[in-house]
Amino acid sequence: MAFDEGEAEILRADLSGLKGLSEQAMFGGLCFFQHGNMIGGVRRAAEGGALFRVGKENARAALALEGVTPMVMGGRTMSGFVGITSEGLADDLLRTKLLDMALSFTATLPPK
Repeated sequence: MAFDEGEAEILRADLSGLKGLSEQAMFGGLCFFQHGNMIGGVRRAAEGGALFRVGKENARAALALEGVTPMVMGGRTMSGFVGITSEGLADDLLRTKLLDMALSFTATLPPK
């Protein structure tokens, strides 16, 4: 596996019981979707941590949280996505805030 299974389990536990939940290996990590819309996921093991799709409207508030950074992949900043380290992922309060932002954003999207 290219991602840390323990980090994936953290998000699985947080998202358990969510209707329309699915997983897909992407970007060397594992992403979680609700009704086909990406919520976020864990990054490849070499990088560790997670990404969350908070949406452009929530990005400023998410980036104001300690330890949250813009999500950069392949040298490009992913608009509407933020990242946290493995330490940030282990922080229940930080992870919950970002997950709430991501779920609020994806709830505005039509199912795919």
